[in-house]
Amino acid sequence: MARALIGWRLVRHSRAGPAGGRIIETEAYPIGDPASHAYRGETKRNLVMFGPPLHAYVYHIYGRYWCFNVTSEEDGRGAGILIRALEPATGITLMRRRRGVEDDRLLCSGPARLTIALAIDHDCNGADLLHDSAIRLLPPDRPPGKIGRSRRIGLNVAAHRLLRYYERGNPYLSGPKALSP
Repeated sequence: MARALIGWRLVRHSRAGPAGGRIIETEAYPIGDPASHAYRGETKRNLVMFGPPLHAYVYHIYGRYWCFNVTSEEDGRGAGILIRALEPATGITLMRRRRGVEDDRLLCSGPARLTIALAIDHDCNGADLLHDSAIRLLPPDRPPGKIGRSRRIGLNVAAHRLLRYYERGNPYLSGPKALSP
């Protein structure tokens, strides 16, 4: 599913208006992955990961940022896909204001940047991404370009696994350029 989400669109509707874009970079956290929040079993924090697929799993990192994931397995089987970057498309002025940057390449090029730009926080946790009115996954409006694959970014455990997918050549990607040839 991490590869299949490339090209899909993510849109967050808030009081300030809609903001979103095309998914261009993901990381998979499959069943049995020691880097996954689901690895040690179900907890209050990761309960959403063990629910149905295509729901939002939102969690806090470093005490100040949110990360947005899409659940990817059937009920009872914890797994998810981290959305690492978007190509901004909707609400760009709003995203610039939220992020405090003018360079559109920096709006959603990383998990925390993306959640700030789209105003995604714990209120989105558990949302049904196909039916919720506040945050939604939409089918691609055009086919994705060539898709690359690399090791994951920013992990201490199982980082070597080739579970990061990205649209090759897209200027809005996150991480080191060497990982996205």
